[in-house]
Amino acid sequence: MEELQYHEQRDLKNKKKLQELLAALPPFCADFFRGIEPATSSMTRLSYAYDISTFFDFLRKLKPELEKLSVENISLEQLCAVTIQDLERYLEYLKYRPDDPEHKNVNKEQGIKRKFFSLKSFFGYFYRTGQIKTNPTLSMQVPKIREKEIIRLNQDEIKTLLKEAESGSGLSQKQKQFHEKTKVRDCAILALMLGTGIRVSECVGLNLDDLDLEENGIHIHRKGGKESTVYFSDEVAQYLKRYFEERTAQDLDLQQEPALFLSLRKQRIAVRSVEYLVKKYAAIATPKKKITPHKLRSSYGSALYAKTNDIYLVADILGHNDVNITRKFYAAIEENRRKSVKNIDIL
Repeated sequence: MEELQYHEQRDLKNKKKLQELLAALPPFCADFFRGIEPATSSMTRLSYAYDISTFFDFLRKLKPELEKLSVENISLEQLCAVTIQDLERYLEYLKYRPDDPEHKNVNKEQGIKRKFFSLKSFFGYFYRTGQIKTNPTLSMQVPKIREKEIIRLNQDEIKTLLKEAESGSGLSQKQKQFHEKTKVRDCAILALMLGTGIRVSECVGLNLDDLDLEENGIHIHRKGGKESTVYFSDEVAQYLKRYFEERTAQDLDLQQEPALFLSLRKQRIAVRSVEYLVKKYAAIATPKKKITPHKLRSSYGSALYAKTNDIYLVADILGHNDVNITRKFYAAIEENRRKSVKNIDIL
């Protein structure tokens, strides 16, 4: 129950922020967010709201007839007048931002693509419900993203990372002052993420009663409200048992703070704190690779796929809604397998 409360609190925060953004958008936008609510998470809707706000701000700059209007006074009829060329100019604006000469807010390829799909969903809703007669996004090309090398850790690098988290030998003097207090926790977090592939948000959302050390499993809340049990190895269990003993010895009131992983202030650890500790140890263990919590997830998924060759199992364990996401992500492993046949001597 406490775990649900944690996620409910996050949802309430997102919904409150969404209402603030909606107040500054045209009133008809509320129809869109009401329409997508059953099929989307609060975080997704909040992201859409930010993207749509950016679009309307640009539209006012682009259209002379809208320049003197505030965003909330733009009408649905004026949205109907938006053309493909207007949207193409918007995507170009996101890439170059002439009003941002220092390029502080320039979007990368992934960000531009996300904002395009936000608009596609936005226009699609009003077209589907008959409130606009044309949908300019239907005739547009999806922004392409250049394929990047998937960064992951191999087994030796994983051992080096955990060893560094245990010893703290490469840390600065200032970092070492806190290391003795956090090393058991840090090792447990790293081992769990590397050994299950859970998202950083799922990791910080864990409660003590979500951990089952008899079955070597954790009960997690996925994106979109889904729940799942993920299992881990005996090696990961050893790291968690050490931390579990340390955590329970603190004798905190579980009604007030049920979180599994705590900060030094005895509160639920934040996503940003986990991102920092991963970066801190990885910078020493694998200085040539930029490692983030998501790269730990990639490392687990790659190892699992290489061992099982079961893309559906990997998708299920990682919580991917679409197996094609998993298939695309681990295509490099398949390519390596295909190349390996050149070493087979059949003559």
